[in-house]
Amino acid sequence: MSTPDEPVSPAATTPEDRIGGGGEEGPETGRDAIIRAARRAFTLKPYAEVTMRGIAAAAGVSPSLIVKRFGTKEALFNTVVDFRPAAAELFSAPLPDLGRHLVLTMVDLRDRLRGDPLLRVVFSLGIEDERTLLRARFREQITGHLTAVLTGPDARLRAELVAGQLLGLGATLSLHRPDGATAHTTADRLADLYAPGIQHLIDAG
Repeated sequence: MSTPDEPVSPAATTPEDRIGGGGEEGPETGRDAIIRAARRAFTLKPYAEVTMRGIAAAAGVSPSLIVKRFGTKEALFNTVVDFRPAAAELFSAPLPDLGRHLVLTMVDLRDRLRGDPLLRVVFSLGIEDERTLLRARFREQITGHLTAVLTGPDARLRAELVAGQLLGLGATLSLHRPDGATAHTTADRLADLYAPGIQHLIDAG
């Protein structure tokens, strides 16, 4: 999947490598901004059209920082298509509490990441090989992870339906911002209304 990108030489970190001058302890680090910009770039453009300089400009950092942190565009892409960090947080609650935890964690991740942690699997406009890889990672790291922890019959089916519910929640929150009712309610109220349906699928065994 590697394609040529304009050469960028690694260099020492400069003040522009920090978002808002906050450094590693600030509200958002250069790495956070790079990953967010890369997710958007790889979702909206084919892999070959994405450049390190374009991601750097969108992230507000120097191109050399991307090379320092990730090495190559392919390595950055592989980080972007990795759903394991989101899965670790989403599935960290015991099964009896998982439905509510999933809703609350989805809302929290969206706020912290300034974007949905899962929706890129649906909206990626990359070429077929990239979409195939992204969806394979999602099935393995999200649906497969949940399948492994569910008990009872039809675990894979129920896991796929739960994943669909999470994608639907993310799409709804994105679609109706900033003026929709979902944008003006609390995470707890969203969980009150949305989590029981997810929990039913978890408990259906």
